[in-house]
Amino acid sequence: MSRKAPATASGAAGGTGNGNGAERLSVVTLEQFLDKLPPALKVLHDGGNGSGLLRWVEPSELEDPTPYLLDGEFLLTAGLPFVGEAGDRARVDAYVRRLVEARVGALGFGLEPYFTAVPDTLVEACIRHNLTLVEVPSTVPFAAIGLEFSQLLESDNAKLFRQLADTNRQLMRAVLSARPEHELLAALTQRLPVWAVLVGADGRVRARAGSGVELSALRQILDRLLGGSGPRVEMDSFDVPGSALVFGHPLRSTRDANLGALILGTDAPLTPSQNSVVSAGVGLLELLVRQRTSGSLAPSQLATALLLHPDSLASGGTRHVNGLRDLLAQSTSSTRSTPLRVVQGVKADQAAGRAGESPVRELLQWRRLFDTKLVELTDYGFAAITRLRVDDALLGEIEKLGWRLVIGDATELTDLSSAYQRVTALRQRVQTTGKSARVGEVTWTVAGLLGQEAGAMLASRLLEPVLSQDSDRRTAHLSVLRAWLGENGNWDATAKALGLHRNSVRRQINAVAELLDTDLNQAQVRAELWIALQYVNELAPGA
Repeated sequence: MSRKAPATASGAAGGTGNGNGAERLSVVTLEQFLDKLPPALKVLHDGGNGSGLLRWVEPSELEDPTPYLLDGEFLLTAGLPFVGEAGDRARVDAYVRRLVEARVGALGFGLEPYFTAVPDTLVEACIRHNLTLVEVPSTVPFAAIGLEFSQLLESDNAKLFRQLADTNRQLMRAVLSARPEHELLAALTQRLPVWAVLVGADGRVRARAGSGVELSALRQILDRLLGGSGPRVEMDSFDVPGSALVFGHPLRSTRDANLGALILGTDAPLTPSQNSVVSAGVGLLELLVRQRTSGSLAPSQLATALLLHPDSLASGGTRHVNGLRDLLAQSTSSTRSTPLRVVQGVKADQAAGRAGESPVRELLQWRRLFDTKLVELTDYGFAAITRLRVDDALLGEIEKLGWRLVIGDATELTDLSSAYQRVTALRQRVQTTGKSARVGEVTWTVAGLLGQEAGAMLASRLLEPVLSQDSDRRTAHLSVLRAWLGENGNWDATAKALGLHRNSVRRQINAVAELLDTDLNQAQVRAELWIALQYVNELAPGA
């Protein structure tokens, strides 16, 4: 029984494909195939169809194999149909004529075991009916010819698949760019011989790539696209370069509401692989339009309620607040009773900034990692509201991306603002130290919030004149200053604590005040110096 050809792809938009209305995913021409065959094979007659497409290689010894053949096949025979009386001129001529009528691409005649040379009657019939005839020596088995065709076809398909994969990656990058609709249309026109225009549901152009027909001339096809229902392709034609074939796809919501249309123009029908690229583009554009016009309704409802009624959390009734809790839960993929956390993120390397990064891609990244739709990009990085605890595994994953986090403690809707303020209070510390922090693990004192690195920097700046002295004098002045501040400026208590005369204490404190060029009688000055003294030991020797 005849082996069938591989499954074929659907026809291109506006085209009919080959003779039976189907188009191959990939094709091999007769000329390409003959070039790949061993040089021992001889072309006895060239039918001039080297550019013709080959569908398959098929061996058959039937007197009439045409009922089992597809058009465009390379037929192989060892000559059994021409043995004895079957080899007379009339029967051979009828055999070749049937092959030509069946659109056979070429005939390969194998030498031995029946013939040592191609019969003259067959050569004459092939010349008469213009059928390409190839002599196959006994040293080349038919299986080798079929294998060569399969390998050639597979190689061509692999190349096509790589091209499709590259195209799909480019389309995905376009969707995640800052201007996704414009970039996606640019990618389509770069990969396909088309111009493209994206029109919104209001009939206005949202994006365009390439030069084509003006919008005013597209009104009829637009009316059909925006006025119909269901998936479809509307077509038209214009006497404009690159517009012999114009076809459009509607962009539909999940409930089949028309949200816009994509119209493309070209001068020739697209191939199946090119049509698959168009289908991918239409799908991505539909996702973008749906996200913009509908998407998840909870965040927009929540934002609208809080913008219009900013005091509703404090003054609203139980029903209203519970409604906001439900919207918040939907926005964070949680339940009404699930505690939430405020998280702020800053770049570990502030100099790097976010140059070259796509805001959309970054936003989607944080939404995915924190499983929430409530994310904002800020000048320092980002802020998010999440139901996740942000455990060490997630924290480590984010830190590998070059970010540091301030992780808030568990809270609920009515306390989110206060939770945000507590997180914000720690952000400067995280930016200074380059280390992530959890609100629940921080000592809530000035020293605790300031952190070691910032505290050491404060000490080195405020106490620099004292610290720059020789070791003995520096130690003496720091000891007297620490004791005097600890005793709240009481001379006698300081002298007793240090075992010095009160006049010695007064003299050294005055010397410190002169070095620092400040008034130690001011409470703020004393407070700042007391805090700075807590970090003197963090300084490197001689700092």
